[in-house]
Amino acid sequence: MGIVAGLDSSSAFTRIVVCDTDTGAVLRQGYAPHPQPAGDPEGFHPHEADPQAWLLSLGEAAGGGLLEGVQAIGVSAQQHGLLPLDAQGALVRPALVGNDKRGQVAAADLTEALGGRHAWAEAVGCVPHSAQPVAKLAWLARTEPDAARRTAVVMSPHDWLVWQLLGRPARRTTDRGGASGTGYWSARTGSYRPDLVELALGHMALLPEVLAPAEAAGMTPEGLLISAGTGETMAAALGLGLGPGDAVVSLGASGSVMAVHHEALTEPNGLITSLADAGGMHLPVVNTSNAVRALRGTAELLGTDLDGLSDLALKSTPGAHGLVLLPYLEGERTPNLPHTAGTLSGLRRDSMKPEHLARAAFEGMLCGLADAIDVLRMRGVDIRRVFLLGAAAGLPAVQAAAPGLFGTQIVVPAPADYAALGAARQAAWALGVQHGTLAPHTPPVWPGPAAQVFEPGEDYPAWQAVRQQYIATREQIHPGAFQA
Repeated sequence: MGIVAGLDSSSAFTRIVVCDTDTGAVLRQGYAPHPQPAGDPEGFHPHEADPQAWLLSLGEAAGGGLLEGVQAIGVSAQQHGLLPLDAQGALVRPALVGNDKRGQVAAADLTEALGGRHAWAEAVGCVPHSAQPVAKLAWLARTEPDAARRTAVVMSPHDWLVWQLLGRPARRTTDRGGASGTGYWSARTGSYRPDLVELALGHMALLPEVLAPAEAAGMTPEGLLISAGTGETMAAALGLGLGPGDAVVSLGASGSVMAVHHEALTEPNGLITSLADAGGMHLPVVNTSNAVRALRGTAELLGTDLDGLSDLALKSTPGAHGLVLLPYLEGERTPNLPHTAGTLSGLRRDSMKPEHLARAAFEGMLCGLADAIDVLRMRGVDIRRVFLLGAAAGLPAVQAAAPGLFGTQIVVPAPADYAALGAARQAAWALGVQHGTLAPHTPPVWPGPAAQVFEPGEDYPAWQAVRQQYIATREQIHPGAFQA
């Protein structure tokens, strides 16, 4: 028996779980928010951060002897972050984090500079978007040329935290999961594209060494093993215990579908983002621009909240009395219709009731995500079980419709710190490999999460008819949208 810790440094807080290496049982937990700048400091931007706040938060979360007896630590951190460092390892400017819209023009210019969406999909398995580090580098070169010129090293939040825990050694590391989200590392080839860094930044920069899933980043002077670390998405997948046949549908304002697959996938139009996972497999991801924002918009229109909208929807029946909502309220990424708007079709006098509109909102949101699932299935991804994440996953209207519309078993995990748990599981894996008790290709077997499980029922044919009606409406309004 050993004890390991997993820490998750998100955009707003640090969570730490201390776990038994053999059973995965959580022994202790810690939490602390990131300290925020006092008042309204001049020049503060919501997509910029002082990484020292992450260290302060980490220290507070680990207080009170939380890490006593811990033998190894895994680090999960927010993705899409960029820390530009000079040759001495000092930041040349605050870290750039999150989906920073300032990089939209830079991302579009990068796409064109390499020859279009297809060229990027072939090169690194994704098309640049404003959140990605490669677009942030291009924005930096365009708007802050002096900072760009001084940038000699590029790191992500989890890379930087691992480096700090190890005492800032000469060797800088990352993992394949984190690297795959940068826009300049290919999950298909398992290698960097330094030419894309140079294309974005204007010159080369030192990039972290990519470690294997069970490889350790190093040991602290106190003898504490630090595992490779990874991004939050990959850590959560490891914490949930995902395997082949599993997919995750994340219900935020926007939506995403990711699935475990044996190989990296590319899609000529860039609908698939080809990520690597933290366990040696791949995580192809398809994003939608609209998920819960469609529910919230409908709830506001009807003068209620999400729970009230769910109650209303359950007063209707599958098919919403003929109403079909294409929920493209903010344009759409899947299909690629960035400048379109939503459509409500099938209005008749007897369908113009709040409960039918509420039902159409839920069905439209889930059918949009089913479109994303189909993008993966059409590329050979086996999806037999879908994990639903996000607060909206607990709504009865979602749970009633999702099994029939997705055509799979639906798993709604109990709330837990899955990214921190995944980081702890990675730490246990690296520790086991070091001690010779685990193989480098097999993570420790920990129990799956407590969850509610929903299966397609006798009404499955009715739900599939709803799905076909949605597809027919989409093809009528946006013919050939998935062939464009």
